[in-house]
Amino acid sequence: MEITNVMEYETIAKEKLPKMVYDYYASGAEDQWTLQENRNAFSRIVFRPRILIDVSNIDTTTTVLGFKVSMPIMIAPTAMQKMAHPEGELATARAASAAGTIMTLSSWATSSVEEVASTGPGVRFFQLYVVKDRNIVIQLVKRAERAGFKAIALTVDTPRLGRREADIKNRFTLPSNLTLKNFEGLDLGKIDRTNDSGLASYVAGQIDRSLNWKDVKWLQTITRLPILVKGVLTAEDASLAVQAGAAGVIVSNHGARQLDYVPSTIMSLEEVVKAVQGKVPVFLDGGIRRGTDVFKALALGASGVFIGRPVVFSLAADGEAGVRKVLQMLHDEFELTMALSGCRSIKEITRAHIAAPWDNPRVAHRL
Repeated sequence: MEITNVMEYETIAKEKLPKMVYDYYASGAEDQWTLQENRNAFSRIVFRPRILIDVSNIDTTTTVLGFKVSMPIMIAPTAMQKMAHPEGELATARAASAAGTIMTLSSWATSSVEEVASTGPGVRFFQLYVVKDRNIVIQLVKRAERAGFKAIALTVDTPRLGRREADIKNRFTLPSNLTLKNFEGLDLGKIDRTNDSGLASYVAGQIDRSLNWKDVKWLQTITRLPILVKGVLTAEDASLAVQAGAAGVIVSNHGARQLDYVPSTIMSLEEVVKAVQGKVPVFLDGGIRRGTDVFKALALGASGVFIGRPVVFSLAADGEAGVRKVLQMLHDEFELTMALSGCRSIKEITRAHIAAPWDNPRVAHRL
């Protein structure tokens, strides 16, 4: 069967993966309302395409923190990718590099920063969970720096792990042949089987619940790398992130895996964009499955988007080739959306190219 869109990879992944692994990747928190909403909210935003514009040449390239990328579509940090495919994060890194875009490596990866760096050239970011032992945090950040990673994506929405009921039912644990490679030798590498979700127990033991804005400043004293604050959903926190010296913010609800009944990221995006007042770039992750979604996010002020689940599902289905195909499909759909909207470059995508439910009462009732 020929794959024609990103969603089809999830069906294949569900057939191929053990239930515990598929459920870990696919599920959200509690009622999974936000999980559905991350997708559904995109469908309430419609286009206002402009016609009779010469779209012979479309340029999808852009820059992210000064790095040129082929498209504003990057890879979000997703944990434990070797559960999906034996090559895991290494395959993902090669696919991102081939596509000319950025990969973010999870702290909880099943491949180390050094192993990912050894796959060859490419711009990569490192996602950081702050553990209680700050010496370990310093070691991790220094290792990412030495391995040539270009930014730190600090996850700020996980003082505790959200209640993911599938993981509880499945007694989720990392398969015994795998470890959290970045923590090997630090006595933090194993996720044990428990009466609950093994990951929830692991987080309860390791992650620092006291993490606060002072720590964002502290991180800047231990690294020169730019820090992206990942997990911002409100204007208030966006302003505080700028004040704390963040180089950018990622509007994220952790793939709807933390607090259920937060808004979709696309609904939260515009208030965050307005709050940062152009001082730093704003990115979005959560719910991106089509090139049209990417365009909508950019029209609302995002500088780029990150994709998570499409990567692990395509990795499960077809390894590196699957991830390459997902990136290619999203690129091609996005380019087509630009052409059909009358936009020849990223900078030509404007708020006037879309209509959202909150724009205008006369329009809203039709959305």
